Amino acid sequence: MTDFLVIGECVADIVRVPGLPDVTHPGGSPANVAYGLARLGRSTALLTEVGADREGALIRDRLVAAGVEVLADGRPEVTTPTAVVTLDEQGRASYDFDIRWTLRPTEPPAGIRHVHLGSIAAVAEPGAAAVLELAARLRSGATVSYDPNVRPALLGPHPAAVAAVERCVALADLVKASDEDLEWLYPGEPLRAVAKRWLGLGPAAVFVTLGGEGATAFTATQEVHGAPVRTEVADTVGAGDSFMSAALDSLAGLGLLGADARPALAALHDVTLAAVLRHAATAAALTVSRPGANPPDTAELRAALG
Repeated sequence: MTDFLVIGECVADIVRVPGLPDVTHPGGSPANVAYGLARLGRSTALLTEVGADREGALIRDRLVAAGVEVLADGRPEVTTPTAVVTLDEQGRASYDFDIRWTLRPTEPPAGIRHVHLGSIAAVAEPGAAAVLELAARLRSGATVSYDPNVRPALLGPHPAAVAAVERCVALADLVKASDEDLEWLYPGEPLRAVAKRWLGLGPAAVFVTLGGEGATAFTATQEVHGAPVRTEVADTVGAGDSFMSAALDSLAGLGLLGADARPALAALHDVTLAAVLRHAATAAALTVSRPGANPPDTAELRAALG
């Protein structure tokens, strides 16, 4: 029995800092979320594509060591996606991708209470169709979350990209996006207006992360801002994914995930939203305080939360 099923890409992040040797880290937004959930003690499976190559072994070993069940069909033609991550003097990341996503229809494990969709895999064909079909099928028994984690270089024409993202939003009970994601998708449109647009498509809640300014949660009746958790930044790789996994961990701990919890999720109180934002922001702060996508485990997060 698996509580969480994350569907999406693994990526080998080749981190490049001027004047230093390249360092390869296991990455990919959905894989990072799965890893973060497992680090927080949640039973998690990742449905992905990963090659039988050095990068694939690095990613698989890390996930399995954390307790993630890696589900991949093992086709010999599949290669592990890569991203060259270039960090500037402030630790901010830019990306150059080599990714193909060809996931085929598959049967998930039993007992899934929550499905998380992420990033490239939810919108990149030919694999995205299988992702959305599976999420729609599981939705009768599970809640669904989605993080667009926008990568413009991989999304193609803007109108088609927006339509693809909105299809995923309409499947989700919870959506998390950064302010940078929303600015690219809806240039010049206020965050509040975008959140209301997305809530109208079906989600119970939309979380918008604001970098060093914290995060805001929107529901049909609430707007709650969570203050940032201050820390010294090593780099920002994986910060949003850590926020996502910790938000899901918090909601699971409150009994707010699973199809039977949809009414309670739709009626989230402002105090509950504030607690979820603090839980998630603290995990993100721990992640950015050290290199790479390295989210906290349960003990670290509890200690930081006091």
